[in-house]
Amino acid sequence: MPPVFRFPILVSVSAVLISLSAVYCAFPASFLQLERAFPPTHHVELSALRARDGVRHGRRVLQGGGGGVVDFPVVGSSDPYLVGLYFTKVKLGSPPTEFNVQIDTGSDILWVTCNSCNDCPQTSGLGIKLNFFDTTTSSTAKLIGCSDPMCNSAIQTSSTQCSAENQCVYSFQYGDGSGTSGHYVTDALYFDMIVGQSLIANSSAPIVFGCSTYQSGDLTKTDKAVDGIFGFGQGEFSVISQLSSRAITPRVFSHCLKGDGNGGGILVLGEILEPSIVYSPLVPSQPHYNLDLQSIAVNGQILSIDPAVFSTSSNGGTIVDSGTTLAYLVEEAYNPFVSAVTNFVSQSVTPIISKGNQCYIVPTSVSDIFPPVSLNFAGGATMVLKPEEYLMRQGLVGAAALWCVGFQKVQSGGITILGDLVLKDKIFVYDLAHQRIGWANYDCSTSVNVSVTTSKDEYINAGQLSSTSSSLREMLSKMLPAIFVAVMLLHAMVVPIL
Repeated sequence: MPPVFRFPILVSVSAVLISLSAVYCAFPASFLQLERAFPPTHHVELSALRARDGVRHGRRVLQGGGGGVVDFPVVGSSDPYLVGLYFTKVKLGSPPTEFNVQIDTGSDILWVTCNSCNDCPQTSGLGIKLNFFDTTTSSTAKLIGCSDPMCNSAIQTSSTQCSAENQCVYSFQYGDGSGTSGHYVTDALYFDMIVGQSLIANSSAPIVFGCSTYQSGDLTKTDKAVDGIFGFGQGEFSVISQLSSRAITPRVFSHCLKGDGNGGGILVLGEILEPSIVYSPLVPSQPHYNLDLQSIAVNGQILSIDPAVFSTSSNGGTIVDSGTTLAYLVEEAYNPFVSAVTNFVSQSVTPIISKGNQCYIVPTSVSDIFPPVSLNFAGGATMVLKPEEYLMRQGLVGAAALWCVGFQKVQSGGITILGDLVLKDKIFVYDLAHQRIGWANYDCSTSVNVSVTTSKDEYINAGQLSSTSSSLREMLSKMLPAIFVAVMLLHAMVVPIL
């Protein structure tokens, strides 16, 4: 498996509004809430960010191998010098127990720590209470046996085996030397649903997840301990795959991360609708969200880079990863990219090398001096980056600002990773049903329209619905009498910083 980074930047909610334009025949809209892991005053060096990203990349190997919308109001900041991660609360079992789990688009399964776990953290430095899953206290918990079809499928990978006790067990090792092992369990996952203008709390669906009985390495460190990891990958064991296969949620999820001010954003299991979204196909038969990056342009000029350096292989390619703080370019692309930017601005700024990074002393706004950068993908989809989306401010030199290139160099043959540095202030849609990823520049503090499925693969845009859209709801009810029409009420939610 190629290495992967799971180091999302924190997001803090300003008021994120969701207008849900939804028609579906399964479950109504539902949502969970993300909370902040680290305080905004915690700043770190760039080298530390790279090291933490490296740990997250190692975790991408974590994998066992329609209906409503689940809404995750995101908390934190896109400032790459604020150390953090995305996490949300999930409730599992009967009666439900609440767990704080890291959001990870680079792995597949949801796993939480078992009460019998060896060498697992008992406390967390994140200001959260750690909980432990106990199968004996949940009336709906059931161990997954070796004869279970999902276990048989997973055993085809090197990560899952059948134990002597006839239990389906897993063992994952990460690039940083840490690891986890445990057994699979099926139990109820709880979430809130919205039907019309009514909130129905604690709806549930049975899911298969991991119960970790052993952890090692970085996972045991108290300073960043959480209860587990919530994988958003494409594998059979991922929650999004399990729920979409039963038409509970659509086979698409989206996020929009606000980059300035106090940050903010949303993450939904559903399709955010925006007319300006452009799509590029996912590279087929890949375990991660790989795109075919074909060229890079600086101020409209295509750089002289062999497209082969971006080709997808066992340890190469281009990955869209909302869990990575920084962005990473293979050196064959990094060197001409940095040279082109430096040459463009050399008459207006003072280029310097700071701690091994290409930086610039900038006397005025970077948007007035630095050129736009275009990442060009298969299918004719272009991602245009503003200077703030490929540069990072690192402080002051006298009265001038010091800005440094945010892309980090990866050795030849490595993976190009598009992390939160370039993903912020954009809608991103991971359309698994049609195997494509779309994006569009967007003010992520404003409302978004979300469409949900009427089946696993078909989407309906029901228009802009709100609590006052009774006439449109009546019309849709006449057209599709067997469906529910779900309306996500506008909400302005401020989550306290931990």
